[in-house]
Amino acid sequence: MSLGPLMIDLAGREIDAEERELLKHPLVGGVILFTRNYADPEQLSALVEAIHAARTPALLVAVDQEGGRVQRFREGFSRLPPARRIGHEFDLDARAGLNLARRLGWLMAAELRAHGVDLSFAPCVDLDYGVSDVIGDRAFHAQSNAVAQLAGAYVRGMRDAGMQATAKHFPGHGAVAADSHVSLPVDRRELADLDAELTPYRRLIASGLPAVMVAHVKFPAVDARPASLSGRWVRGMLREGLGFQGAVFTDDLSMGGAAAGGDIVWRAQHALAAGCDMLPVCNDRTAVVSLLDRLNLEPEPASQLRLVRMRGRGGLTRGALTASPQYREAQTLLARCTAPPVLTLDSGAA
Repeated sequence: MSLGPLMIDLAGREIDAEERELLKHPLVGGVILFTRNYADPEQLSALVEAIHAARTPALLVAVDQEGGRVQRFREGFSRLPPARRIGHEFDLDARAGLNLARRLGWLMAAELRAHGVDLSFAPCVDLDYGVSDVIGDRAFHAQSNAVAQLAGAYVRGMRDAGMQATAKHFPGHGAVAADSHVSLPVDRRELADLDAELTPYRRLIASGLPAVMVAHVKFPAVDARPASLSGRWVRGMLREGLGFQGAVFTDDLSMGGAAAGGDIVWRAQHALAAGCDMLPVCNDRTAVVSLLDRLNLEPEPASQLRLVRMRGRGGLTRGALTASPQYREAQTLLARCTAPPVLTLDSGAA
């Protein structure tokens, strides 16, 4: 059996009987975990092992573990700062900021790999225009060159830990105020005005970026459909224009930004036709069942290969990880960048 194009979620901390059957369906290729699926590191290891054992080849197990407000596993894991904090360090000292990005990318991925998790949907490479609350401090920086450098270092750190990176949210979510979780954001700029958004992707793709997540954002100057459902964006700009050869994930197809076009089957059909490889469908079991019953498609070998390449590789046990010098170094850097700033007073001030 091959990996299907659907990534689904689970209700709790163990796989129930209905979910066990869902995981065996040929259209399913992965599972995304949330805070509700996590109790402690031991439980997480058991759950991931059970998901991987559900069928062959093993399903991909993913999570959003960016840091800051978007970190699903907290107790028992390092409390990671938002990407903006790394960008602040880069502004103070570029070399130190890049080192911090690589070490924290490694730390995030190494902790997840110690429990068998294949991938975290990171890094976020949107630009911080101060417009989007849903992006906000999840962005490294406002400048595209800084984002490209920091994201590149973060991706290398993830790769050092055995995890493939997923840059998001293509082509860019930082310049729109609407939250695509609840509605469809519209960015009315012309394609020529989006060069800054595309610069991090261009640089990362040139270095072998493994995966991209496409946003539910509409750019009417390019296509009437959201980028996640648009062949002009996925096949045209991303694959042909930028030369991307890795895996393409949509953002969650249950989100409001994707719902504007049609029902869940319509969305999935158009996302796949646009060239996407895997479609997360979260927090909507009825939609998952509807897709498994009604979505008909022939397996695409190239897409299968791209997904298989997203599987995590290697990884230390938890004990070996925490005892390693790399872990201790990362913890030192983490403590330094999460400590409150030191207030210094000018004794000569009036």
